[in-house]
Parts: sequence; structure tokens; C-alpha cells
Amino acid sequence: MKEETSMTSPPESVCRAMQPLLKTAPWILRITERKPHTGPVLVICERYITEHETEALREYGSIYDKALRVSRPVVSHLLAAVRDDAGRVLGLDALLQGGIDYRGQIPLDTNAGAKLALFAKLHPQVRREDRIELMAWRIERFSREETLYWLSKVSISSIYGKAGIEWAKSGLRTMLAGHQSDKASVQKYLDRIRK
Repeated sequence: MKEETSMTSPPESVCRAMQPLLKTAPWILRITERKPHTGPVLVICERYITEHETEALREYGSIYDKALRVSRPVVSHLLAAVRDDAGRVLGLDALLQGGIDYRGQIPLDTNAGAKLALFAKLHPQVRREDRIELMAWRIERFSREETLYWLSKVSISSIYGKAGIEWAKSGLRTMLAGHQSDKASVQKYLDRIRK
């Protein structure tokens, strides 16, 4: 008689593995839907302590529509590297397979969370898909320290002021993805950097 084995699809096993981390992870990626966007929206949130000493999530931004379509390999790459407290890879990239059917929260480490937050802050003002993709790949290559430095520059208005934040965003977008007219250069860099 053939022994039956219980097979669990990767997303179910991934959901089970990530569940304990949802209450402690420094960053959370929420996959949801929001108007006026079509399809899934990735919302990046950081866990912080409020003035009343309770935990809350601060939303940094979202990745959606064409930005999600072109940056999906980068997002998957970042999710694939997230590990549990014992150092085991969680396989979170499985939740972005196919049509991204999963809806809910995903725990992120500081590296993945900060990089996705930085990308979410920068992509909305970029129209060309090739520039958006290049920006995503170049942010993925940042060190943890570089990521946190630039994320603070484009996020903390109490230190840099609103104008300073907009200048930092504009300069960083140009540094990462060139100008609107840089089509040949952007394609050259993309061919070199894609994984």
C-alpha cells in the first residue's frame, strides 16, 4: 500500500513560517488593493514606538501599477533573502509568484524594509519604466548603511525640512536613474545590472 504524504503548497508553508515574525519584525510589507490602482499594492511600513510607548506601524509609501510590474524581480530578490531568527530563509518571494494572489502582511528585516521604503519614496515621480527598474536595481545594490542614510534624507522633514527632502529625492532619482532624456545610457546600465 502506497504511503500518503501531506503536501503543502509553498505559500501555505511560507505563511506558517512567517507568522511568528509578524509581531516583532522591524518592517512590514502589506499586500493589499487600493483605488485608483489596478491590481495589488505593496505598502511598506516600519514598526516604531509611539509617545505613549505602544507599538505602531508608520507607512513609508507604496509600490503599485507599472512600478510594481517592472520592479517585481527586485522585490522578489529582496524578499528571498529575508530570514527568521534562526537564520533560515523564509522563502517570502513565493508570495509574489503568478498573479500575486496573497493579501496580508509579510515580515521584513531592516535591509529589505528600508530598501523597499526608499524605492517607494522615489518611484512616483518617475514616468519611464526603464528608469524605474534601474532605480530599483541600484537601490537593491546599496549597503544597509547607504540605504538608511538616504532613507533618512528623503523622510525626516523635522531635520531636513520639506524643501530639503524634495531636493534629496530629486538628486537621488537622477543619481540612480539618470534624466528623462538618458535612454541609451539607462538601457546600457540595465543590461549590466539585471540579475
